[in-house]
Formats: sequence, structure tokens, C-alpha cells
Amino acid sequence: MKLQQLRYVLEIVRHGNHLSAAAKALNTSQPGVSRQVQLLEAELGFGIFERTRNRIIGLTEPGREVLAIAKRLTAEMGSLRALKDEIKGGSHGTLTIATTHTQARYVLPNVIKTFVTAYPGVRLVLKQGDPEEICALVDSGDADLAIGTEITRQYPDLVRLECYKLERSLAAKVGHPVLDVEPLTLEAIAAYPIITYGPRYSGYRKVIKAFKDAGIEPKIILNAIDADVSKTYVEMGLGIAILTSITVEPTRDVGIKARDARHLFEPSTVAITLRANSYLRPFILDFIRATASHLTPAVVRLAIENASRPKQH
Repeated sequence: MKLQQLRYVLEIVRHGNHLSAAAKALNTSQPGVSRQVQLLEAELGFGIFERTRNRIIGLTEPGREVLAIAKRLTAEMGSLRALKDEIKGGSHGTLTIATTHTQARYVLPNVIKTFVTAYPGVRLVLKQGDPEEICALVDSGDADLAIGTEITRQYPDLVRLECYKLERSLAAKVGHPVLDVEPLTLEAIAAYPIITYGPRYSGYRKVIKAFKDAGIEPKIILNAIDADVSKTYVEMGLGIAILTSITVEPTRDVGIKARDARHLFEPSTVAITLRANSYLRPFILDFIRATASHLTPAVVRLAIENASRPKQH
């Protein structure tokens, strides 16, 4: 039994059971991947994958357990490599952060500026995606941590550390009548076409929930990919937008005006997500604390330790 065989299992699952895609990611051949998986199954004495006409269609029940073990083992190997790098290289290495547009554009710039000054030997890599995608990057080992809002999917091998709340504002083109409505209500907002985030963002879900709870059907005309795109269409006069308050900048968004809408819509909670069973180098802990001051190294280590303990049944 080889660790590489377990990596093959992980990559096959990660690439939607497509052997060719997994082989490409592993820089090897499809027959080679298939052969190693078959050898692992023969050694274990049971099938890991369900197959139809030699095509993988999913995991068997024991295969799900193999996948969980493979994740833990590869995470432990990653921790060992991180420990080796720490002892050998000190404050050198790479920190890969998966995050959403809002965090990368409006929250993290000052944090990153301070970090790169303190750690010139650390290379920062930013990977952008929606909240689900960035957690998947951490789960697969392609990112050290994720920074984003709530998700609906469960990741049992990840640890979520809450950072701060994001309140909401209504943004409209200067001169739009909704800017003068008093008081600002859901009924007043629903009278106009609305631009909001996509369904994979908590902002969308919370906006829709507020209208649904009030028995109001909003006129959603556009699901934009990020706040900057939303503001572009707002400035064109295509609709009004419900945005995270920090994304509306009066000094830059000269054609747009915002109104506080926190009394109408629930805030989103931003969290840092990490893998359980992971060794966190000191510069990673410092980055986390710079992002959320209450997440001290002791708090983060305790959360990782608690998540790593076997679950009681």
C-alpha cells in the first residue's frame, strides 16, 4: 500500500470520477492511475469505486471510508512538510489563500500589505472563487486557508473560525427615487429591479429570505458575480443593488449612493476555514490574527486540536 495510491483516489473523486482528468492533474497516464487503484483495491480486498462498464460512477460504502482516511493521511504529510520547512527555512515559504472577491478587494489589501512587509521571504498566492469553491480548495489541499462567508455544504475535515460580520446597504444611481424614500422598507425596494449576488453567496440567500419572510416577490433582474460588477450596472441605471456595505466607497463610486439596509437584511458572517490535522506555521498564524485580532495562535490551535479529536458516537 502506497501513499501515492491514496492520492490517486483523492484526485479521482476531486475530478468527478474522471480518470483522464485525474491523470492529467497527477502528470501521469490514465492506465497508470487505473492500475494503481486496482492494485490498492486488490490489497484491501474490497472495491473503492463503483463501476459500470469499466467506468467509475462513484464510491462504494467502504470506499467513502478510504477517502476519509486518504484525506487525513495526506493532511498529516502536508503538516510534516510544513514542519520541515519551518525548521529548515524559518520565515520562508508560500501561503496560499483562497478567498472571495469582496475579501480580496475590500478587506485584505491592508492585511496583505502589512504581512508582506513583516515576511518578505513568504510568497503569497491568492486564489479567488465563491464561498463553496474556496472551501473546496482548502479541503483538497490546494490552499492553506479560505476566507469567505457561510456555505451550505458540509466539510467534515475543515475547521471554521468566525471573523466578523458584513452588514448590507442598498446602492442606487445618484438621483434614484429609492434614495429619498422614508422609511426604507422592503416594499419600497421591491418596487424596483434588483441586482444581487449569485445563489452560491450567502448575501443572495439572506436577501431572498428577507423578502420571502415578508411575503414579497422581488424583481431580481441580474445575479452579478461580484460587487464591482453589480455597481457597474447600478451606475448604468439598470437597477438597484443590495450589497455588502464595505463594497460601496463614496470617494470612488461617484455615480452611486448607498443607504444603510442593516435593519432589513441579516448580515453575513465571514470565517477563516482551515484543514483539521494541519500544522500551521507561525507566519500563517500571524496572518490569521492580522485578519481577525481575536483569533490568536492559542485560539486557532485549540480549535484545530478540538476538530482533530475522534468524534464520539
